[in-house]
Amino acid sequence: MHHTSTAERILRGFLLTLVLLFFLFPIFWIFLMSFQTNEDILRIPPSLFFSPTLENYIALISGRLSTVAGDLDIAFMRNLWNSVLLSSLSVGVALILGVPAAYAFARFKFRLGENIAFTLLSFRFAPPLLVLLPLSLYFSELGLSDTYLGLVWVYQLIALPLILWIVRGYFEDISPDIENAYRIDGHSWATTFRKIAIPLARPGIAAASLLAFIFCWNNFVFALVLASADKQPVTVGALAFVTASGIQYGQVAAAIVLSVTPTLMLALYAQRYLVEGLSLGAVKG
Repeated sequence: MHHTSTAERILRGFLLTLVLLFFLFPIFWIFLMSFQTNEDILRIPPSLFFSPTLENYIALISGRLSTVAGDLDIAFMRNLWNSVLLSSLSVGVALILGVPAAYAFARFKFRLGENIAFTLLSFRFAPPLLVLLPLSLYFSELGLSDTYLGLVWVYQLIALPLILWIVRGYFEDISPDIENAYRIDGHSWATTFRKIAIPLARPGIAAASLLAFIFCWNNFVFALVLASADKQPVTVGALAFVTASGIQYGQVAAAIVLSVTPTLMLALYAQRYLVEGLSLGAVKG
């Protein structure tokens, strides 16, 4: 029996290693590409051995992209900042609107409540192109075209339904008895929500915020249609690397590394926070 469990552990470890290699190898290869010139990248057969260069990162940070046809100005760092700003503001607004709404849907049963909640969720599944034409017309009428405010508003179609549904599930899992006991002591609904419900649902709020941030960060279509170059996020800004003289693979790889880093760091931070929140749970409340 002991031999079987050892063999199983070895097999499981081997299979996990294979899965990790399968998923992580493309990321590793892109990381290597970001330190190579186009000649090294396009070499056949590809090689793991090359002379590393920082030219790709220097080009991105300085905003000067060297191509066969000459130098090209790219605002990659501005695009990166736009992504951070748009995603952070969108998630912030979605939390302010979504967390109280999620609590209301979880605690108060009212007429058409489920229908309203499902309608809000359905916005998440609507094809972006379906809403873009009417939105672009409304935005030009309201003066919201090519503004951060307009983009943050549109990004609510991504962030708000996610936060609403995930956090609602967490509030439903929390026993109302804890809140009732706190309210019997003379505290209001608002104080109970702030002091009891939110701390207990913190893991859910953190998970929903992280997912919403990643989905907002990865969005391409909204910003492509509704914003000009100086407001566009990194997903749209990456189009600058496809030039008439060819694709700058090294710069594309460096751009991917730089654009993935913020979400990766946030995910690592949130993972630690999630574990802490889950381990404390109702004991803390």
